[in-house]
Amino acid sequence: MAGNLTAPGRAHWSSKGAFVLAATGSAVGLGNLWRFPTEAGSNGGGAFVLLYILCVVLIAMPLLLAESLIGRHGQRSTIGSAVYLARESKASPAWSLLAVIGLIANTAILTFYCVVAGWVVYFIGTSAADLVGAVSAGTPLAGAYANDSVEQIRQLMPTLFANPVLLVGLQLAFVVVTTWIVARGVKGGIEVAATWLMPAFFFLLIAITIYAAITGDFGAALAFLFTPDFGRVLEPGVLSSALGQAFFSLSLGGGAMIAYGAYASRDTNMAQTSGMIAFADTAVAIIAGLAIFPIVFSVGMEPNAGPTLMFQTLPAAFHAMPGGAIVGLAFFVLALFAALTSSVSLLEISVGWVTEKFGVSRVKAAWSIGLLVFLIGLLSALSFNILADQRPMAGVPGFEDATWFDAIDGVSGRLLLPLSGLVTAIFIGWVADRKLVNGETGLKGAGLTAWRFLIAWLCPLAVAAILIIGLFPQLLG
Repeated sequence: MAGNLTAPGRAHWSSKGAFVLAATGSAVGLGNLWRFPTEAGSNGGGAFVLLYILCVVLIAMPLLLAESLIGRHGQRSTIGSAVYLARESKASPAWSLLAVIGLIANTAILTFYCVVAGWVVYFIGTSAADLVGAVSAGTPLAGAYANDSVEQIRQLMPTLFANPVLLVGLQLAFVVVTTWIVARGVKGGIEVAATWLMPAFFFLLIAITIYAAITGDFGAALAFLFTPDFGRVLEPGVLSSALGQAFFSLSLGGGAMIAYGAYASRDTNMAQTSGMIAFADTAVAIIAGLAIFPIVFSVGMEPNAGPTLMFQTLPAAFHAMPGGAIVGLAFFVLALFAALTSSVSLLEISVGWVTEKFGVSRVKAAWSIGLLVFLIGLLSALSFNILADQRPMAGVPGFEDATWFDAIDGVSGRLLLPLSGLVTAIFIGWVADRKLVNGETGLKGAGLTAWRFLIAWLCPLAVAAILIIGLFPQLLG
């Protein structure tokens, strides 16, 4: 087995705990607070949750370990680490395609992710102004937007979409903060941000969940999330949604775990840390459901509101809740923390590669890529107003009605991420040097045997299913 030489000048996390916090921050994002409740609400609750947990254990965790060990072994950028492992395995460097696709996908995702994060900042602003008004009126425990009707509250988001200057300004602000953190480096920027933001995130999440349990219909939420309708478990659409959520929730296929794994020390047990990251991410998603659905049920709203659940249904629900003005602000601050830790990891992927490939400073690479992300992101930000009538992929089946926002989201999520994940599973399961890979996992005996079966057989089949169904949803009828 060829020896692994740490890339010159390569930074490392200060501890295993710092690595777990940073990697968990990468995985925990708006997908947990926005996408998971949306998918659970639209796919039958308990049936979706049951399948989601199974998919995390059997598919997402093996892939998470595979990506992490590529980075830890290579100690380089995502592409550099993949090339390094391929050469040590006497395989073609072309297998680094898994990282190339991931880099392109995650950079594309970041362009519209910053737009969505801007929406969160907008609701923080409106919630803060609302709370200040409530305190000034001597009613700090009033419901959110107490002086507005439910219909007026639901119009907050359309009002934002109709204001391109505000949309772009919020997007720019979020890009600047993300870039500033990444430009400060691994220990001085990314690790510090994760060390402060993740504990604050977990504190706010637990506090809001306790609030929901006390003031909301917690019994209905528990029944909805943990009483599966086994008839729906067999529905292909529910299985496909659960598989996709497990895959995307853990930031798989984009190289984030390769990038963060590259900063892990040699004494880090990658199997243990991968398990901790997967457990934390899954727990956050389920707890988010327990924070959101009691509030939704208590005011008689439907859980299947879809993508508007977080930005229209919840603010309207906070309107009817005691203390809703405070909790509404806390919730969107929580969402901002989640968005920021994920956006930092998305930017780090391309920054790490540029600094390694071209020898430029981290500061120059971060701000150059940040500018590029902002400029491309303008297409997504303006998709809701100035460019609303443009259909850039009108001739492509499945994308006929897609705006720029929808097209970038769809191509990256439905094509590039699953494709990168599929190549990763095949490379690690069938091509990479078996002894070398086994030694990097930290697994032995039955655990190692089970992981090798999952990464070589189940993961490729499952990810191929995500890819095919994502591109051809008509196959599900």
